[in-house]
Amino acid sequence: MTALLDFDFMRRALVAAALVGLIAPLIGVFLVQRRLALLGDGMGHVALTGVGLAFLLGTAPIPTAMATAVAGAFLIEFIRYRSRTAGDVALALLFYGGIAGGVMLASLAPGRASSSLNAYLFGSLSTVAEADLLALGALCLVVVAVVVVLGREMFSVSLDPDLAAVQGIRVRAMSTLMAVLAAVVVVVGMRVVGLLLVSAIMIVPVAAAQQVTRSFRGTAVLAIVIGLAASLAGLVGSFYVEVPPGPTIVLVALAGFAVMAMLAVPIRRRRREPS
Repeated sequence: MTALLDFDFMRRALVAAALVGLIAPLIGVFLVQRRLALLGDGMGHVALTGVGLAFLLGTAPIPTAMATAVAGAFLIEFIRYRSRTAGDVALALLFYGGIAGGVMLASLAPGRASSSLNAYLFGSLSTVAEADLLALGALCLVVVAVVVVLGREMFSVSLDPDLAAVQGIRVRAMSTLMAVLAAVVVVVGMRVVGLLLVSAIMIVPVAAAQQVTRSFRGTAVLAIVIGLAASLAGLVGSFYVEVPPGPTIVLVALAGFAVMAMLAVPIRRRRREPS
């Protein structure tokens, strides 16, 4: 660990991984509750178009990807409210058009932009600069602040949109907000986990936590712990094995799911036993 911390880029990557591990499950728990687990994938593919556009225009990837992903979030929510079926189709269009647009734009960009795209697809230990870290930290603070202030309303909409509407909650606004927060988390995680895999760190820790918890709050807390552990352990493992961090982090998170699934068997058996 001492040798690992001797590298400036690794210290920055560890901080970025910790941020991703903390906020990705925090938003993922709402997406899972709403049965929108694949929304993060769609946002990742849209953000990839933003990265390709940044390469083509010579702009900074993070703000360009953020603007593109947020625009995609508004678009998908607009179409979802027009028609449930059209919403499913729109999500599929985000999948295919987003990744195709990103690769195409990167290929048209001058220099070796297309080869640099792999760092955004699967994560890279060396891509997190100090300026990026400050931007990621600010975005994380915004996400946490929104959840602290509006978390109760977001939970109500995730649990039962019709009941939330009766209670006076602006369901459409809350749904759009959750989609925008998912887009923000995707951009935060693209440096470390990669755009193709960042959705996994939003969803897998939540699915793992659900195996042993019985409440929404308990699921959220345990998912954050699992996400943080998986992000840091996967990043350290990728450093020593010399592989991209994204796949390693996701595999560690899946291992956590397997462990929780095994622990769930005796826990559920004990709950069924009469007291």
